[in-house]
Amino acid sequence: MIELVSSIIMVAPLVSIIMGSSSDKAIATKAEKILDASGIPFETKILSAHRQPTELVDYVNSTSSEVFICIAGLAAALPGVVAAHTEKPVIGVPVSGNRAIGGMDALLSIVQMPSGVPVACVGIDNGKNAAHLAIRILHVAGKGE
Repeated sequence: MIELVSSIIMVAPLVSIIMGSSSDKAIATKAEKILDASGIPFETKILSAHRQPTELVDYVNSTSSEVFICIAGLAAALPGVVAAHTEKPVIGVPVSGNRAIGGMDALLSIVQMPSGVPVACVGIDNGKNAAHLAIRILHVAGKGE
């Protein structure tokens, strides 16, 4: 008798995609597709800086990820909170949502981080460029190749 054994090898993520809300999933999916096509291990979480601050900080401090992609709308606190709790690179993706100002509020929140709390920012709803930037950061660091 032949016994088939299936095993799943868990690979530590190099990139963490964090959404502030499940409504940001379409933007996260854009980033996931780029990372997946490039063979970069990642994980995606929904953690709100406002509703789950303790869980967010615990996750940031415990993950093996080397780069964070933070997708956030409105006040867009998520990327700044993540950057305040890590020395690793953080990429902010502002979300347009269904608001008349089209994500300008989130964009301005992300690009106006205080000194010492750097967050890179890509275009509004541009999960693809966030993934491409994360890959470049990993390559410069000699990882993800």
